[in-house]
Amino acid sequence: MPNRSTGKAPFEIVYTKAPNSAVDIAAIPRSASKAVTHFTEDYSHMLDEIRQQLVNSNQRYKAAADTHRREKIFQVGDLVMVRLRRERFPPGTYSKLAKRKLGPVPIVAKINDNAYRVDLPPDSHTSPTFNVSDISQYKPADGAIVSISSSESSSDEAGQD
Repeated sequence: MPNRSTGKAPFEIVYTKAPNSAVDIAAIPRSASKAVTHFTEDYSHMLDEIRQQLVNSNQRYKAAADTHRREKIFQVGDLVMVRLRRERFPPGTYSKLAKRKLGPVPIVAKINDNAYRVDLPPDSHTSPTFNVSDISQYKPADGAIVSISSSESSSDEAGQD
């Protein structure tokens, strides 16, 4: 039964009349024998087909995986919601009753398309760098434009005293 990646049966690839030494088939010098020349050309052609089949197979796998992938690109200053996973906290500090998401928080720096640094509150004891899979765009419930500044958070703290 042929392998779906290579298009050939493993036995056909491995146990074809292999050369006596572990030298690449292309390095064999030209021979006067037509049988040897024909064998090396056929074997080289088969290896090229297998390489091309593997490349095509990898491209199909990548295309299938990318169909479910959503590319999310954020800019510095965008408001986002951050998912807090249990793994981000030291052992014993995570509570299953704690908030699962934190936000809206602004993005402070873009490390690359896959990692962003956000402005977390000082009481969150975790790294401010997040993978894009843990970040989602903040959408206010009523569609209003929301901006967060440090003066708003300090005035809230002053009103609680």
